[in-house]
Amino acid sequence: MTRIADYTMFRRICMVFGLAVSIGIGLAPVRAAELQPGTHAGTLQGALYRIDIPDHWNGDLVMLMHGYQPVGAKITTPMRAAEPTSVLLKLGYAVAQSQYASQGWAVDDAIVDNERLRHYFEHNLAHPKHTYVYGFSLGGLETLATIERYPHIYSGALVTCGVAVSTADIIADGALTPLVAFDALIPGVLPDLTAPDAPAFIPPEVFDKALQAHPQQAAILEQRLQERPGTLSLSLYYMVLRELEKRAGGMPVDNRNTVYQGFGDDADFNRKVHRYAGSPAAMAYVQRNATLTGHIAVPLVMQWNSFDQTVPARFHDGYPKLVHAAGDDKLLTVLPPVGDGHCNFTDAQTEAAFTTLVSKATAGEPEYRHGSGHLPVESNIR
Repeated sequence: MTRIADYTMFRRICMVFGLAVSIGIGLAPVRAAELQPGTHAGTLQGALYRIDIPDHWNGDLVMLMHGYQPVGAKITTPMRAAEPTSVLLKLGYAVAQSQYASQGWAVDDAIVDNERLRHYFEHNLAHPKHTYVYGFSLGGLETLATIERYPHIYSGALVTCGVAVSTADIIADGALTPLVAFDALIPGVLPDLTAPDAPAFIPPEVFDKALQAHPQQAAILEQRLQERPGTLSLSLYYMVLRELEKRAGGMPVDNRNTVYQGFGDDADFNRKVHRYAGSPAAMAYVQRNATLTGHIAVPLVMQWNSFDQTVPARFHDGYPKLVHAAGDDKLLTVLPPVGDGHCNFTDAQTEAAFTTLVSKATAGEPEYRHGSGHLPVESNIR
């Protein structure tokens, strides 16, 4: 009986070892004292990643989620570090970031690949005392969806210049509305957005030329969409919508019953505006990737630029309103807007925003500070 029991235990150990190897999890992470400063880079499930360890690691990890990358944009190997990386490393934090397995509106890949990388860090390098998630631009939506999906994994989250509304809302109001409004006011430039032969990209110069030739209509668009002369990102909105349409398998939004306001003569505008029927399957894809609820369980700090031509001010209060409706106001801090331009923050402003998050997340912990020397210990597989 003893030999049978020993053999059964041996088989169980082999099964656990095989599972760990198959999913890329080491059986014993490196001890923190042995974790060498520098860059660790590689690929996980088709997604490039990089992990940067500072010279004097404070034992905390930041998962950094980058913004929108057009499909086909050049990818460097090893992965290039996003701008906030140097600020966080200076403060003593390890930084892990995934390139994601796809480009474009890669919200689904971003959430999965970010979580896979976090697991990789914990099980192959070290177990952090605190793990934060920080997203900018489209990475803001991905960060918010992450802390809603994994409410007890992170110590806190920072979102700067972020898309902070659900995908369905930002595509309907942030992409389709400007495009159909442009088409209604300045017809003959924009193709049918659902036409199979419509191009994937229209150069900015095409829209700029039309706007310059119709200054009155351009002024209406700028005022209604909270833009300045010359800042309408219609080329970007078109590219994003077309890419998401391809990804989702059809038109991801439906404006057949939308009543538009603020584009001049409302009645005349609503008669002229192009109506698009959404694809049920594509709209379901958009709902899954991702719909926000405002339910948060950890401190969240948000900040935007004073003027942002890519994520205009009309979207900035979307998530704070959801958080308020969910009753989680005490966990949300919205910092005053600073600077002009999309994601145009100085290093000092980035540091101040992240320091605010850490102070909220570690309130009550004795003598916590950046670079305090807290080092994780070797942990078992969980």
